[in-house]
Order: sequence, then C-alpha cells, then structure tokens
Amino acid sequence: MKSISAFMQKYGVVVAFVLLFLIAALRQPDIFLKAENLRNLLNQNAPIGIVAIGMTLVIIAGGIDLSVGSIFALAACIGLLALNKLIAGGSSEVTASLLAVAVMVGVGGLLGAFNGVMVVFGRVAPFVATLVGLVAYRSMCLAIAEGGEIRSSSPDFFPSLGSGGVPIPGLTVGVKGDPLVITWGVFLFIAIALLAGFLLNHTRFGRYTIAVGANERAARYSAVATGRTKFYTYTLAGIFAGCAAVALSTRLNSVASSTYGLYYELDAIAAVVIGGTSLRGGSGRIWGTVVGVLLLGIITNILVLEGVSIYWQGVVKGAIILAAVLMQRGRDQ
Repeated sequence: MKSISAFMQKYGVVVAFVLLFLIAALRQPDIFLKAENLRNLLNQNAPIGIVAIGMTLVIIAGGIDLSVGSIFALAACIGLLALNKLIAGGSSEVTASLLAVAVMVGVGGLLGAFNGVMVVFGRVAPFVATLVGLVAYRSMCLAIAEGGEIRSSSPDFFPSLGSGGVPIPGLTVGVKGDPLVITWGVFLFIAIALLAGFLLNHTRFGRYTIAVGANERAARYSAVATGRTKFYTYTLAGIFAGCAAVALSTRLNSVASSTYGLYYELDAIAAVVIGGTSLRGGSGRIWGTVVGVLLLGIITNILVLEGVSIYWQGVVKGAIILAAVLMQRGRDQ
C-alpha cells in the first residue's frame, strides 16, 4: 500500500491526465481525437503553460505572484505599441516585429524584477505586493489601450511568428488538406519548460530556490543568498510572462486590454498545485506543472465539447484547486 501511495503522490497527475484523455476520447472520438483539435489543445495552452512555469519557481521559493496575468497583458500592449510606432516610422516589418518581441520580454522582466524588489527589499508580503501589481499593471494596460484593443500594423511577419511552425508529415487539417503545423509558440513552451527544469534540478540557483522555500532561515544560516534567490524567481516569472505575451499576441495579432491574460494567475496556480508543487514552498517539479497545464486544457476542452457554459468553467477550476490543496494537506500531515 505504501508503494501505491508513493506512486500516486509522484505520478498521480499523470494518471489523472491519462484517465481524462481516455474519457474525452471515448465520449467524443470524432472530435477530440482529431489532429487539429489536439494541435489546438497545445496552441491554446502554450501561453498559460509558460506563465505557469514561472509561477512554479516563485511558489517553490515560498512566494506567490498574483500579477502574472496583468504583466502578460501590459507587456503585450507596450510591445504592440512599439511595433506600430516603428512601422509608422518607416521600419521594416521584420525589424519592428523582432524589436516588439524584445520589448515584450524586457517589459515582463522589468515588472517581475519590480515585484522582486518590493518583496525582497521593500519587505512587502508577496501576496500584497503582487496583488498591487495585478491591479496596477492591468490599469496601465487599460489606460494605454483606452479600454479597447490594440491591433498590430504588421500584416505578414508578426502574425507569421504565431501561425508558423513545423509541419507534421502525413497529418492535414481542414477541407483543403493543409499540413498540420506545430507552432513556434508550442516550441517556445517546450524550450522554457526544459530550461526551467534544468535550472531547478541541475544548478545552484535551483538548489537555493528549493532551500529558501523549505526553510528560509536555515538557508540564510547556510550562507544562501535568500533575497537574491527570491528576486531572481520573480524576475524569471516576469520574463516568462513576457514570452507568453509574445506567443499569444503573435497568434492573435492584437491585444484586448480588458480580457488579455485575465485570470491567468488562477490557471497558473491551479496547474502548479495540480502538478505537485507545494504551496508551502520547498518542493515542486516543472514537468508536473506541464502535465497540470495540459490536464486543465483537457478539462476545458471536455467542457466545451459537452456544451457546458463558459461561465461555469471557473467553478470547475476552483474546485480542482481546492481538491489539490486538500490532497496536499493530507499528504503533509
């Protein structure tokens, strides 16, 4: 029994993912198992997956970041404004698009670093500091876009970054039989997951992050730079939010200031907790978060295919978070 319990604690999220996948495949085989639907499942969840990876690092270090959705939105708004101004000023689409990508990632990093400064040097509780960011960054995005939408002035190159990718041989979509393409956003998600996994499991930064989350005082007495470590986790969370903004804004070629990244913090926390990362800090895994993101994506996909109203989906996600937290509490006792 102990071996079964240990297995479920480590791989329970994988078991849940497989079961849900089979349920969806059995109930809606003609729709769910289509290559296009599975591709869309990856495309639609890549941005939130990237955000969730940054959230994983923050939570392992004993913090929380409620501002990631607003950072995501503000970085995209500023990036598209920069893109439009550069094109209006005579820059080529390629130059303007690449600079806009750099702006999004840079703005995300700066906002994440500001959160880190507030938490580490300002000694503001992470919940409060990032709650302020959630409200303030979203407000700034709304002000920049005047409560509306910012559309890209790039008709070709910028959106091609979101729609382009690597075609899968032998798989086609649509009535025209176009090749099935795994987009660059999905590859960005995979690359960031691999990078974060390497940082957490094979570097001094990763060991320090786990140590700080497990027992910050003991880590400090062991000569671990606790403040610097926490600062880096918030900065990385901001950078990853900026990368996620690139993945989605290139796919949509626009930013809706009021809804862009809305509730991403909820989805990210849900994926992190479902993936096995403890909200108390000190333990966690990147691959678990990746599976948690895909599991939530399958749940949303099932709800849509079953015709469940979008207004009830938040209830389901909230129930999942509660169940995951209760399971963690039972495991820790």
